[in-house]
Amino acid sequence: MECENAEIVRSVRRVTFAGMAINVALAVAKAAGGLMFSSQALLADAIHSVSDLVTDFAVVLGVRYWVAPADAEHPYGHGKIEALVTVFIALALAVVAWELGAHAAGSLCDGKQVAPPGIAAAAIAAVSIVLKELIFRWTRNVARRVKSPALESNAWHHRSDALSSVPVAIAVAVAWFFPSVAWADAAGALVVGAFILHVAWTLAWPALQELVDANMAEKATQVADVARKVGGVRGVHKVRVRRYGRLYQADLHIQVDPSLSIVAGHDLGHQVQEAVVGAGIEVSDVVVHVEPDNKMPAQGD
Repeated sequence: MECENAEIVRSVRRVTFAGMAINVALAVAKAAGGLMFSSQALLADAIHSVSDLVTDFAVVLGVRYWVAPADAEHPYGHGKIEALVTVFIALALAVVAWELGAHAAGSLCDGKQVAPPGIAAAAIAAVSIVLKELIFRWTRNVARRVKSPALESNAWHHRSDALSSVPVAIAVAVAWFFPSVAWADAAGALVVGAFILHVAWTLAWPALQELVDANMAEKATQVADVARKVGGVRGVHKVRVRRYGRLYQADLHIQVDPSLSIVAGHDLGHQVQEAVVGAGIEVSDVVVHVEPDNKMPAQGD
């Protein structure tokens, strides 16, 4: 387990450091381009790239803790730290979205005539789209291999940066080719803000569900199906599953022949536990309550 955790930390940090390097380069290029070519949308996109750096740091620092094994003070492990990191990433995105949207809306409401941005700003946005899409795919692949929700959230943060650059490129091009609609640049920044806010919510909701121990209904159905197939199990009910970091934890009640001895019932409970954990449905721990099935006659009656 320690070797596996160490490999997870290395994989997460390797792809995240690569993302950080790209984010630094893009943030500088977008900020410089936004100032040089008078593009409000590109400046907004530069701030988005800076927010990516913040979340990259959160992942790099957090991964060491959320993969740590259970200990005396944390008998269930440290998996919820990953959910906290994910919520932090979502909040950072939401703040960025609000600031960008408010500034862009203010510019549109002013109604002042503004100079069209330089077309080079669109080229910078186009380069950003390509680079951020590449780092998104790499990060998402690593996240799914190590089953890390926080890293996958950071991957989607990269994707949000790539997609947010699309309206930037379009807005800058429109404003440059048609100077009478130079306000399209501010409108592009407003679209970027709305998109980022949507991404923030889609990342935060699953993490919040984990933090409040919401029941995972689909996973509970999978656990019940596995338990019912174990020989000697007559019924399964009160199945509850919660997400805990990369994996899930479950508890359930099984009904057995009431004539079984305590030892036999105990052994059957262990069989159910081993079957669920070994079923490949990402469940790391199972608590099984054994109770008699009084609705059916005992064997031999």
